[in-house]
Amino acid sequence: MSEVAKKLAYKDFIAAIKSQVQSAQIKAAVSVNRELLQLYWLMGSQIVEKQETARWGDGLVKQVSRDLQEEFPDMKGFSIRNIKYMKQWFKFWHDSNLIGQQLVAQNKNPITTQVVTQLEQAPIFQIPWGQNLLIISKASIPEEAIFYVQKTIENNWSRAVLTHQIELGLYGREGKALSNFDAHLPAPQSDLAKQTLKDPYCFDFLTLSQKHNEKELEAALTENISQFLLELGAGFAFIGKQYKLSVSDKDYYIDLCFTTSSCVVIWWWN
Repeated sequence: MSEVAKKLAYKDFIAAIKSQVQSAQIKAAVSVNRELLQLYWLMGSQIVEKQETARWGDGLVKQVSRDLQEEFPDMKGFSIRNIKYMKQWFKFWHDSNLIGQQLVAQNKNPITTQVVTQLEQAPIFQIPWGQNLLIISKASIPEEAIFYVQKTIENNWSRAVLTHQIELGLYGREGKALSNFDAHLPAPQSDLAKQTLKDPYCFDFLTLSQKHNEKELEAALTENISQFLLELGAGFAFIGKQYKLSVSDKDYYIDLCFTTSSCVVIWWWN
């Protein structure tokens, strides 16, 4: 450890920078999540409208799914099932108009739930897609749904915790009149922040999944190490990743280290 790193003032300094990095990461993830959900809202509203006015029927969803997956093959969000979820999610909130009422109370200006740009601060856009679907599938009335949306944001709940709270009937015990929604970021180390940062729908939306960097590739291999070893052939054993090797007073770190009965195999990215 260097002399600078030992200083108390430096520790406070670097802690502040780390906090800024975490905050920036969460802001970026929340922004991507919001854009993704606004896209889903817009798609749901347009499909509902076309099915009602153009009389294209149920075949519309299948055709839209087919065309979008052909154009954007790396985005899993355009499956038939997920597009049906978009419709269901849009209709649930649009028909209840709770989101619109809440924003009118805040902004004192009439808004239309059809206009996505006017809904940027709506609470449903502040939580991941999985939590949104869970809430509308479990809630019996819209008031209960918005209660769990707000509680998820206030308490930084993961999907597992949210499920548990719904099953325990928290709304029945603590349900109350809606309060105005104040947008804020998830706590940096919270389950909600972690889930938002790692939401696969957001990565698919950004089409980042097809280009793996070194760290992502290493993580993918170690997460599926059993299958990977089988593909290497008989006799291999996994020693570890980032395996430390000291040579001539210098430390080196092997990305992936394996061994057989006769030799050691190292995997080192260039």
